[in-house]
Amino acid sequence: MTLAIFDLDGTLLSGDSDYNWGQFLVEKGLVDINTYKAANDRFFEQYQSGTLDIFEYLSFSLKPLTRFTKDELKTLHDEFMEEKVEPMMQQKATELLQHHKDQGHFLLLITATNQFVTGPISEKLGMDHIIAPVPELVDGRYTGGIVGVPSFQEGKVTRLQEWLEETGHSMEGSYFYTDSRNDLALLEKVEHPIAVDADDILSDIAKERNWQHISLRDNT
Repeated sequence: MTLAIFDLDGTLLSGDSDYNWGQFLVEKGLVDINTYKAANDRFFEQYQSGTLDIFEYLSFSLKPLTRFTKDELKTLHDEFMEEKVEPMMQQKATELLQHHKDQGHFLLLITATNQFVTGPISEKLGMDHIIAPVPELVDGRYTGGIVGVPSFQEGKVTRLQEWLEETGHSMEGSYFYTDSRNDLALLEKVEHPIAVDADDILSDIAKERNWQHISLRDNT
């Protein structure tokens, strides 16, 4: 099956689910408003500029999960989906996913946002599989750590290669859609690299290399 690979934040979604999860925690009063919001803003700026330390960020973003049971987190995530994620979903993205489904393609979501946040989003979008940083669970509680390599920058290529070896899928005819300069390593591995509402750096690279550049924004 041909792989249709998608980034999530800023690509299929019109915003960033990781950043908005942090905002959600702030708005609910579940974290220290001033210090957490400032750190969340700082990490988001680093991500956008391509300078993010993924391990430092994951340590920050996973820590709040340690304070709640899985049932409590499920309730919070349901609220998060309704209040933050659903407004970021885009009709053009839904149509693009359906276009690939109609061709019999395998829909693979690969994201640097941890799987607690993105797993339910992936299901909502109808993806066939997700590759994301995996938060560590011990005795049913999150520890704040991660398992394996985070799927960020070169880590996306590493995790994808591991998955290909496990499943027997091929990169022949593969597509990858993303908005971010952080995904250049993976864009260079697929047959059809496609920039989506790209940042300035990726937009320039797409022009230089004659890569397709599309918009999924519903107002464009």
